[in-house]
Amino acid sequence: METLSTISGWIWDPMAYFALGIGVFFTLLTKGVQFRRLPDMINQLRSSKSGDGGLSSFQTLALTLASRVGVGSIAGVATAVAAGGPGAILWMAITALVGSTCAYAEAVLAQVYKRRIQGEDRGGMPYYIKYGLKAPTLAAVVAVVTLIGYGFVFPGIQANNIGSSAELAFGLEPWMTGLAVTAVLAVVILGGTRRIVNVAQAVVPFMSLGYVLTAVVVISLNLEKVPEAAVLIVSSAMGTDQLFGGLIGYAVAWGVRRAVFASALGLGEGTFASAAARTTHPGKQGIIQAFSIYIDILLICMASGLMIVITGAYHVKDPAGGFLVNNVPGTVAGPNFMQEAIDTGLPGWGSVFVAIAILLFAFTSQVFFFYVASTNLVFLLGERRNRALEGVLKAGALGISFVGTVISAETMWAAGDIGYGLIGWLNMGCVLLLTPVVRKVIRDYDRQRRDGLDPVFDPERLGIGGADYWTENKVRETEPAA
Repeated sequence: METLSTISGWIWDPMAYFALGIGVFFTLLTKGVQFRRLPDMINQLRSSKSGDGGLSSFQTLALTLASRVGVGSIAGVATAVAAGGPGAILWMAITALVGSTCAYAEAVLAQVYKRRIQGEDRGGMPYYIKYGLKAPTLAAVVAVVTLIGYGFVFPGIQANNIGSSAELAFGLEPWMTGLAVTAVLAVVILGGTRRIVNVAQAVVPFMSLGYVLTAVVVISLNLEKVPEAAVLIVSSAMGTDQLFGGLIGYAVAWGVRRAVFASALGLGEGTFASAAARTTHPGKQGIIQAFSIYIDILLICMASGLMIVITGAYHVKDPAGGFLVNNVPGTVAGPNFMQEAIDTGLPGWGSVFVAIAILLFAFTSQVFFFYVASTNLVFLLGERRNRALEGVLKAGALGISFVGTVISAETMWAAGDIGYGLIGWLNMGCVLLLTPVVRKVIRDYDRQRRDGLDPVFDPERLGIGGADYWTENKVRETEPAA
């Protein structure tokens, strides 16, 4: 266990900063597309339609958020505060603002190099590695690693959190929760892509809105503490707070690291849903994915952080040993912070609400993870169908859903961190190598918008090769944009 944690640290400690650096790089490259094109994000969500094997932008946003809005949005924020102080919350927000362009670049590449396979639009990391970088062997390796991770390992982390939170809130044995969750998951994944999408677009808005509304209630009941909490967060983040000033390095490190983990910045998760969107230009889906980071970090994670700080339901570890602040003696950093925070305003509701929130967040992540794993299997098989391998994948996803609830949380998290980290390094390196393609796409999108057009993608005119989906399925130019 200690060995796994050490390896995880080697991988993640530099990678979190690397992801932030890539976000800054693409922010400069795209001239702040995540800020300039905010109105386009809203318009695209309203106007995009699904059909003929593709999904609408809203459906792909729901699919992506099924992964991004997960356990990290609760437990990740709490552990960041415990290790880096309240200032870690501000650094999470900063990471989201600049790092969202990394999600933009990934989504653009996923759209450019997607393919129509078995009647559905499919794409993601291995597709742009194979057709963009012309590296089929590396693409196959990435597909296998991602298939194993998302099919047989990562869902166990989500299941473990469901089991532990249900045991705390309702006294249920983890194996009982595991059986119930696995049974429901079986109903969803055996129904194919359409059922997965339907579950995501129905559950994600409901769970996100419910979580934010609860945060609004808790914050409203402590409204007089908001200014003080805001000053504490900012001063801690800048290193000027008398108590937490010495933790500025930890605030930055844990804020960035947990923002990357909570939103999967640079890890390529969102690329698989992005590729499935039916759109006329990759730039449109890029801004949708940047918007998904806003929802996860700036809305959900910030709601968690504010609830914790305003109610004082946290402790902060002293690097020299002990605690700088210990407002909740005996409480483990994680979902318990959120339970304590909610209980201050809504007594007795904290453990139940957090258990329900984790159930919804973690379950939708499991659903999306299966979609990611199946997309990688499709990449490896192409137009061929292999019922045996498809059956093994389904059995593995259901098996880890049950096993994950009953084994050690530390083991699951350590193994998951290593897998995520390896995929992240591979993905971010490949995205950087494909920077010229991202530059061409954003410039083409901006040019067409300046001309009052609804952007339409023509890879041949831009000199982009390997974009067979677009050359084989010419999209009709639309009327000038309003």
